Amino acid sequence: MLQALKHRGPDSTGYALYGPKSDLLLVRYLLGDPTETRGMGFEARMERNRSEVEARASKLGATVVESSAETDYAYRMVLRYDGDLQQLTDHIEDVHGCEVLSMGHSLELVKDLGDANTVSAQYGLDSFQGTHALGHVRMATESVVDIAGAHPYWAYPFPDVAVVHNGQLTNYHSMRRALEREGHRFQSDCDSEVIAVYLAQQRKLGVSLEVAMKQSLDVLDGVYTYVAVTEDALGFAKDSMAAKPLVLYESDDVVAVASEEVAIREVVGKPGENIDTYDPYENEVRVWTV
Repeated sequence: MLQALKHRGPDSTGYALYGPKSDLLLVRYLLGDPTETRGMGFEARMERNRSEVEARASKLGATVVESSAETDYAYRMVLRYDGDLQQLTDHIEDVHGCEVLSMGHSLELVKDLGDANTVSAQYGLDSFQGTHALGHVRMATESVVDIAGAHPYWAYPFPDVAVVHNGQLTNYHSMRRALEREGHRFQSDCDSEVIAVYLAQQRKLGVSLEVAMKQSLDVLDGVYTYVAVTEDALGFAKDSMAAKPLVLYESDDVVAVASEEVAIREVVGKPGENIDTYDPYENEVRVWTV
């Protein structure tokens, strides 16, 4: 689906992948920049910093069950940990160059530079098994081409919540300041991250994803469509103008949403066959339980 949308943005690709729920904590993080010039000492620095990440996790009471290098700067770690995710994330990110992409018991967030096929092959995603996923291809129009600006966004520091968003939030700065006053820290300057943190915070207060998304229509100002995913649900929301595109396909076996129908045709129907898609209306929210 993402490769079919390559024309919308070839600069970076992101995957929020949901596997079977685990009692263990799944962590994806970076220790370097893919555009960084490799030189003498790069590999030694990455290995030294990875050891420091694992040591910091252990210091907080986590047990490192598994640790692997996905690339020479991207890593995956599996922990046995029952403590505070914000404390763990902040402690790990004190390591120079470290950026935590996601933490959760189901979510694994992978994003890098390049088109969908390139990133998928780089991280061996063809072998991933799960129930649902969220993806995004990006054209860098307002920031540099880097992983920090790539979508989806994890709702730091809440487990298993990710969001992609098409549009602009005119009240981004006021929402961010309000959330920061409540103790939240943001990992980027992208307005999509505000949506993710807002939804995750509402869920922590006991609000269901569907209700939180419906409430968001009265909280978010601007022109937007967004898709939110948790460990057991996925849904979309469109603003009152419904100016940003979204196409929905739903059957007994699969739910697929995308910016364009061409992406949905990659996974349902046969070439040239008509498929029954639906364009959601303004102020519409739909949520499915996995």
